[in-house]
Amino acid sequence: MIIQLAQRATQAQEYYFSVKLAEVRKLIAAGHDVINMGIGNPDQAPSEATIKALTDSASLANSHGYQAYKGIPALRQGIAQWYARVYGVALNPESEILPLIGSKEGITHISLTFLDTDDEVLVPELGYPAYRAVSEMVGAKVIEYPLLENQQWQPDWEAMKSLVTPKTKIIWLNYPHMPTGAPATRELFEKAVKFALEHRILLCHDNPYSLILNQKPPISLLSIEGAKEVAIELNSMSKSHNMAGWRVGWLSAAKDYIDAILTIKSNVDSGMFLGIQQAAVAALQNADEWHIAQNNVYRSRLDAAKAFLEALNCTYDQSQEGMFLWAKLPEKVASAEKLVDDLLYQKHIFIAPGFIFGPKGQRYIRLSLCMPAERIWQAVERLAP
Repeated sequence: MIIQLAQRATQAQEYYFSVKLAEVRKLIAAGHDVINMGIGNPDQAPSEATIKALTDSASLANSHGYQAYKGIPALRQGIAQWYARVYGVALNPESEILPLIGSKEGITHISLTFLDTDDEVLVPELGYPAYRAVSEMVGAKVIEYPLLENQQWQPDWEAMKSLVTPKTKIIWLNYPHMPTGAPATRELFEKAVKFALEHRILLCHDNPYSLILNQKPPISLLSIEGAKEVAIELNSMSKSHNMAGWRVGWLSAAKDYIDAILTIKSNVDSGMFLGIQQAAVAALQNADEWHIAQNNVYRSRLDAAKAFLEALNCTYDQSQEGMFLWAKLPEKVASAEKLVDDLLYQKHIFIAPGFIFGPKGQRYIRLSLCMPAERIWQAVERLAP
């Protein structure tokens, strides 16, 4: 018997991957060779300069104390310089950048800062599950907005107008889109900023995939005129710099938004380890060639990943960006959930079912490229009759 749980704890569900990866570990412990193509966990290493900066800092006696809630000035300056170089966006490192212990925590900080009970949040009908889960945990009401599959999974802006009420507070946006891989475009972002300005809604853009297999120059929502009036952009080093376990991210926004979120954040953590911050500074200075080499590795895996999907008779869009492939199941497959379980327990291959990203994903699966090409080819071989 335990003390009665809070309502939010009884309503929240354990993260799908937390449950499924426990099953994967059990199979591995039983001696099975499981090929895990389910999660976006980068298998490449950060740059040598990143690791050296961490070890150099960690060896110093004065590197282990509490750090500022806003991060060290060098990190904020490094982020500002990176945004200028990569996106052509000017940010004030003192007032428009807030480092985070991974951008995922930023979803919670933003929600705690701006949402009251029964406020409404617009989330895409396919998207990162945390947008929905955190909104519900803070007592807000989730309203799904439609995405247009035949228009590269863009939001249906006309349909969204009917969803806005006086209680609508936040809209979550994420391009390049996860899980569909739909690319970001300037036209999309212009429509999003216009919509947020017209309806006075906080536009929260999650932007961790813009450097992975991007087919066009990366773009930031904050490059759009008027965006800083209504927008916050989250970014992360997890995917772009192979630092998922390091937990380094940030949010960028106008000073008033940063100050408000900092009020919440300062009551939650005590700053990021200095060595990791200094390593992030080094990583942000990676040469273009480093990112090209990383993408060449991902690109080398595409043929195998596409062969895997084709062996399942799935269809997919060739224009996808990011570290995943999103594919539609053939009509003869009864359900994504059954297929995923059959592959896991009969072929010892783990992939993600599309429904975990929203109800519109019932007929889809998602494949991760965070696995050596030879392992993906092994998975293709296992599908042979």
